[in-house]
Amino acid sequence: MITEEKMELNAMFKSVIDQDRLPVVLCDLEHTIVYMNPAAEKNYEKYGGAAILGKSLLFCHNPNSCDMIRKVVEWFAAGEDHDLVHTGYNEKKNRDVYMVALRDENRKLIGYYEKHEMRTPDTELLVYDLSE
Repeated sequence: MITEEKMELNAMFKSVIDQDRLPVVLCDLEHTIVYMNPAAEKNYEKYGGAAILGKSLLFCHNPNSCDMIRKVVEWFAAGEDHDLVHTGYNEKKNRDVYMVALRDENRKLIGYYEKHEMRTPDTELLVYDLSE
């Protein structure tokens, strides 16, 4: 049974991901895209943006990348402490890209997600700028 507290916490977690300015894409173990935050929808517009929800992540990768994604998921499944893999650096956008294991409360693998991290300081927002 889902309690009201869990529903509120789920809404908070979704909000955290939705507010992230960098792409976050969640997939199940069959590589189906189950969630994309707004930044991911925009980042992957050339593949269809939000329209690729429910489709395979593998369709927008070359065969070598698909093999590597499968190998990473196998590695995630091979050990409960296998949770993070650096998959590359995007020089054009100055971002590191990672695959991260998604696990349930018993540490069982239930999916994975792609996470981007910037290497450069934020120049768009001023520190603690609360002006409107």
